[in-house]
Amino acid sequence: MRRSLIALVFFGSSLAAPASLAATPPQQPEKGPGGRDYKITDVVKRGTGTASSGSYVFHGGDTPASRPVVVFFHSWGAVNPGLYGGLIDHLARRGYLVIFPRFQEVNRSRPADATARAEDLIFQALTALADDPQARPDLTRVAFIGHSAGVPLALNVAAGIQVTKLPAPKLIFGLVPGGIASNEKERGIMLRDLSTVDKATLLITMNGDREHLPSDRASRGLFEATSGIPATRKLFMRASSDDHGYPALTATLAFPGSPKAGYDAAAIKLPPDPPRDPKERNTWKWSADMALSGPQTILTQQLGNNVTDTLDYLAVWRTFEIAADAAFAGKDATALVRDPKFIDMGTWSDGWPVRRLSAQMPKVEGQEEEKPERGPRRRLNQAPAESRESLIQLLGGRS
Repeated sequence: MRRSLIALVFFGSSLAAPASLAATPPQQPEKGPGGRDYKITDVVKRGTGTASSGSYVFHGGDTPASRPVVVFFHSWGAVNPGLYGGLIDHLARRGYLVIFPRFQEVNRSRPADATARAEDLIFQALTALADDPQARPDLTRVAFIGHSAGVPLALNVAAGIQVTKLPAPKLIFGLVPGGIASNEKERGIMLRDLSTVDKATLLITMNGDREHLPSDRASRGLFEATSGIPATRKLFMRASSDDHGYPALTATLAFPGSPKAGYDAAAIKLPPDPPRDPKERNTWKWSADMALSGPQTILTQQLGNNVTDTLDYLAVWRTFEIAADAAFAGKDATALVRDPKFIDMGTWSDGWPVRRLSAQMPKVEGQEEEKPERGPRRRLNQAPAESRESLIQLLGGRS
């Protein structure tokens, strides 16, 4: 009996040992892009619009001269900003003004109406914040972040700015794009004519390496549809899973999620809806595409269960900041791919490098690629003739 107990204890300890001795992944950097060297401690959380049609707004409690603006387009069903709270908190504490338009009422609104709804909400928010001494939106530095169905929505909004007069985004950062409908009968977001998206826009998509085929197809389709943007201003990126240590890093469809309780929608009050005119006829009619599909429900649940880890700190947060700085400075994708820090993911605690991000400018059929300027090709044997003769004599007459 004693031997059996000893064997059982040994077996149990051997199972626990790998986890306790395993290398740990990198934590949030101390400083720099994606880092925790925050100058802002308090984040203002409020709403614009109304309870049934509103946006959540986040910014620091300080009073700067201006703030760059991030408009965050959530995935279909993920209407609670708390599901992306870690990212929103990071951006707000780094000095950004974050607008989270709730363009969907779950089980009450259709994907076909989402683009126009998002445009109205963004316009309302920017109008309400225009003269706010703390918000201070800088409309010359605007970036869009989208996740899943939020990516085609972000591009639709960018394609319509000539009509809506909304500010043009310098950067569109699309995380795991999806939810695109190929026709009006199909569930999803119908694309506008994306060839009208400003040619100065920097367009980046980032997919994980798990269940990536639909997102890869969506990325290729979006790159082809945005024909007005030159290929040198487009970048396809991939975040890789890595199980070298514990906990493992897993780049699933939900990896951009970073739940944070302080950003839960229940804690942020939106202005109440105005009283409804009893004489006004109710024209609302339910349709099947208002309900979440099975995959959309699962994705929303996975976002809520996701952990904030290295993929957030280095793949999403840091990458976005570096890309935004480049876009606001007018740089293109070539400047990013030449920067080794842009794809670096740090090292595990034992010194082993975490799998790096991949970043490549896509070759899109029908779009000309602006070739970077090259210096003159190096010519061999450029020494003067007399120097070559001296070298031949030194080598014993060999040529």
